[in-house]
Amino acid sequence: MTIVLGSISGPALVIGATGYIGRFVADACLDSGHTTYVLVTPGGKCPMRAATIEALREKGAIILEGRVNGKELIEQKLKEYGIEVVISVLGGRNILDQLTLIDAIKAAGTVKRFLPSEFGHDIDKANPVEPGLTFYKEKRRVRRAIEAAGIPYTYICCNSIAGWPYFDNTHPSEVPPPLDRFQIYGDGNVRAFFVAGSDIGKLTIRSAYDPRASNKTIHFRPTCNLLNMNEMASLWENKIGRTLPRSFLTEADLLSMAAENVLPASIVASLTHDIFINGCQTNFDIDGKQEIEISDLYPDLAVRTIDECFNDYISNLNLKEDIKGNLKEESSPTPMVERLPVPATCA
Repeated sequence: MTIVLGSISGPALVIGATGYIGRFVADACLDSGHTTYVLVTPGGKCPMRAATIEALREKGAIILEGRVNGKELIEQKLKEYGIEVVISVLGGRNILDQLTLIDAIKAAGTVKRFLPSEFGHDIDKANPVEPGLTFYKEKRRVRRAIEAAGIPYTYICCNSIAGWPYFDNTHPSEVPPPLDRFQIYGDGNVRAFFVAGSDIGKLTIRSAYDPRASNKTIHFRPTCNLLNMNEMASLWENKIGRTLPRSFLTEADLLSMAAENVLPASIVASLTHDIFINGCQTNFDIDGKQEIEISDLYPDLAVRTIDECFNDYISNLNLKEDIKGNLKEESSPTPMVERLPVPATCA
């Protein structure tokens, strides 16, 4: 069926809304006033996932049960509800399921914009070591399938989510910066762009309905949040009022962890290497033809700064002032901030 073009104002379908980035996107879609459908896989016993689904329902989301690789059902729902925007925020294990989704979108003919699961680096420019490279090759395969199908798209390259970039955690912004010591990658001087999750959600929805973003790659590069690890460490030290020791993970250390090929930990290590050793977020220019920097679309753009995000961590930590006025963590059986080694999610 021919893909419908023209202005976009109709309903959106968010796939992967119970995941980490997906929740920001779904919330932003609801906040924007657009009718928002959320596809969830039937069953599952994860309490956190169930709570997220219920919270989205209470906020106004219309919950649809189904599997992203169920072409006939997806095609039917797209037609039935006149869905014009599809946003996929699927996790790494399900990236290639989007190939079936593309077939359903093309067959339905109602979708005016598809945003596949990207939400990181420009995967056509970045070249991480394995196993991150295989992950990117899968995403590239999805891009090429979208383009071959003639589906209007927007690729969201939001770079790093605001927070301390732990190499051993898939969702580092959920964990506060260290209170014991910093682990710095390389010499700590390679810069990266950091964007708050709420801003990723809002700007994704804004781009999804913007005709100027059709068939474009959108880069999130807020200059106020272009920082290296040494700068972030100093900012955090100013917040807590004391200096922390620093240890350094070399390029060889990160490559060794990537080579262990333990998923998803090794993928995180390979991408950390690409960011803080190779400089994959900053080592290219935006060409201005098929690529747009988000602030060029929205000159009035105001995003949350890393400074503001760090203030949130301070507010949420169980800290007290010592006699010198420095912030310290309250005594507890586990005095250090716990970092689980790449926690599994049930999104």
